[in-house]
Amino acid sequence: MIYDKIENIDLYNIDKSAVDFIKSLTGNEECKRYEISDNIYANIEEYQTKDKGYFEAHKKYIDIQLLLEGEEIIEYTPLDGLKVKDEYDSKRDMAFFYDGSNPIIKLPLEKGYFALLNPEDAHKPQLKISNSCKVKKVVVKISADN
Repeated sequence: MIYDKIENIDLYNIDKSAVDFIKSLTGNEECKRYEISDNIYANIEEYQTKDKGYFEAHKKYIDIQLLLEGEEIIEYTPLDGLKVKDEYDSKRDMAFFYDGSNPIIKLPLEKGYFALLNPEDAHKPQLKISNSCKVKKVVVKISADN
């Protein structure tokens, strides 16, 4: 898991086409799926932050999550020690988990920051910081086999 300012994204070994896409964002992008390359795509979506959720994890893709509008908490914990809520769905590349015994780190995600989450990084996104707010988020998905 990486959590840092967007201005530092070049410090990490992240596919150049994904970084170029992130750097090109203005905040005015339409909510939809964007094909970046054969192994990378991005979803831009809007939603209201919420009080609670479940941890999720992926097998096929690494997530880079960043906000264009609003603020949220992403909770992070290692995948081991979590109890399965919903088994892995290969079409959605997602499994859901109940909270476990490992410590939970709360990452405040706001404009100008990003979180990179590997397949072994369980994460609980879309949580409100204080009050529920509208969020516009980009999730760049990079094939873990890339």
